[in-house]
Amino acid sequence: MVAEKSSDRQQRLDSFLKAVEAAQQLQDDIMKYGLDAAYLYCDDVDGDWLETWGNDDDEPGYIEKITTFLESDDVVAVKVRNRLQDKSLDEIIAGLEYCLSQLKEEDRIFAAKDFLVGDIVVSGSSRASGNSDFDEVELLELAEDLIERLTEILG
Repeated sequence: MVAEKSSDRQQRLDSFLKAVEAAQQLQDDIMKYGLDAAYLYCDDVDGDWLETWGNDDDEPGYIEKITTFLESDDVVAVKVRNRLQDKSLDEIIAGLEYCLSQLKEEDRIFAAKDFLVGDIVVSGSSRASGNSDFDEVELLELAEDLIERLTEILG
C-alpha cells in the first residue's frame, strides 16, 4: 500500500515535471522565433480551420443543446426561466456552464442552487421571501433536477 502511494506520487511528480519542461520549451521557442513558433506546434497554421470550425459536426454543440433545453417547454426549463427572468439567455447559459464545470456532482448542485438564488439576495444575507426554509428546499430540488437534466442532455 505504501509502495503504491509513493509510486503514484512519483508518477504525478514526473508528469508535472514533463509539463513544466514542455511549457518552458514553448516559452523559449516563442522568445526565439516569435509568432513563427506556431509553425513548430501546429500543422495547419495558415489553413482555413478557423472559418470551418464546427462545419464537420452534424450534431448540435454544447451551447446549442443548452439553448434548446432552456427554450423548451420542459418543466425544469420553465421553472429556471421563471426564476431567472431578469437574466438574459446568455447570462443563464454562462451561469450553467460554470455550474457544470464543477468537478463533483454535489458541487454542481450547490453551484446551481447558488446561481438560482442570485436574484433573491437582498442587501446582506436577508432574503426577499418570508418562508426561506421552503424556498431553500425548493431551490435545492430545482438545482438537482436542473443538473440531472443537463447531464442527460449533454451526455
